[in-house]
Amino acid sequence: MFKQFHRLLSLSLLGWMLVSCSQEDFTPKSSEQDLGRIDSIANATATKDDNRAMGNPSGANTSYSNYLIDKPQYSMSYNSYRGTPNWVSWHLSSAWLGSTPRQDDFRADNSLPSAFYKVQTTDYTGSGFDRGHNAPSADRTLTVTDNSATFLMSNMIPQAPTNNQQTWANLENYCRTLVSQGNELYIIMGQYGKGGTGSNGYKETLASGKITVPNRIWKVIVVLPVGTSDVSRVTTSTRVIAIDTPNSTSISTSWGTYRTTVDAIEAKTGYNILSNVPASIQDVIEARIDNGPTS
Repeated sequence: MFKQFHRLLSLSLLGWMLVSCSQEDFTPKSSEQDLGRIDSIANATATKDDNRAMGNPSGANTSYSNYLIDKPQYSMSYNSYRGTPNWVSWHLSSAWLGSTPRQDDFRADNSLPSAFYKVQTTDYTGSGFDRGHNAPSADRTLTVTDNSATFLMSNMIPQAPTNNQQTWANLENYCRTLVSQGNELYIIMGQYGKGGTGSNGYKETLASGKITVPNRIWKVIVVLPVGTSDVSRVTTSTRVIAIDTPNSTSISTSWGTYRTTVDAIEAKTGYNILSNVPASIQDVIEARIDNGPTS
C-alpha cells in the first residue's frame, strides 16, 4: 500500500516543478498555479514542521547583528547593519504547497524593531541586483498569507541576476522535485562577505550603505523521507546537499558545480548549521560532498 501511494504521488506531481519563484519578477503566475496543484492525499500525509528544527546556526537572539525572527513561514537571523538576513531556515513538504498564485507584493517588513532600518523595495531599483528571495515564493503556495510573507524585504538579499534566475532557480526547482518524490526537506540559506557583481557591475552596498551586497551565497538541504520526529531520523547516511556560490553574473547555471561540504561553509561563516543534530552524526554528514542527482 505504501509503495502504491508513493507511485501514485510521484505520477500526480510529475508536472508541477516548472519555474522557481526566486526569479524576482519573471515567473508567470499561471506556472506557479500549475506548480501548486498537489493531490489532497499528499497534504494529508505530510505536515508543516518546525522551520528551524535542525538548529539555530548562529545562536541568534536579540542582537542587532544576529536578531532571531520566527515567522510561521520561515525563521531567520537578521542583521540590521547589513540590511539582510544572515541566514533563513525553512521546512519544505507537500503540506506547504497548494494553488496560491505568486503575490509579488514586495514590501518593507514593519515588524522589525523600531531601531532597525526597514529596507524598501525601491532600495534595489537600478542597482543591477535582483531582490533575491531566501525562502522562495514557490515553496509557500498553500495560502495567500504564506506566499505574501516571502515578499517581505527582510527575506531578500541583493542577488546577481544570473545567480538568482538560473543557478538558484534550478536548485529550488530540484528541491521541489525531491518533495514530489516523497521527501521533506530542511533548508538553510545564507550569505557572507562583501561585494558582488550584478548587471551594472561590481557593488559593495546599496541604499547609501544601508544594504550590504554579499560576496557568496550558500545553501544547505537536509533530505528526509516524509515522516515524524525528523531530527531523530537524521543518520550518517542522510543526504545533505551543501552549495556555496559566488554572487556574480559570471556563474555556471548548473548548481551542482558549486557543491561543497557543510564543514567548509561553517569555516567561512563561524556557524554551527545543523546544531540540533547529534555531534557524532554531524561529523560524518557535514564532511561529505553530495554526489547525488541534480535534476
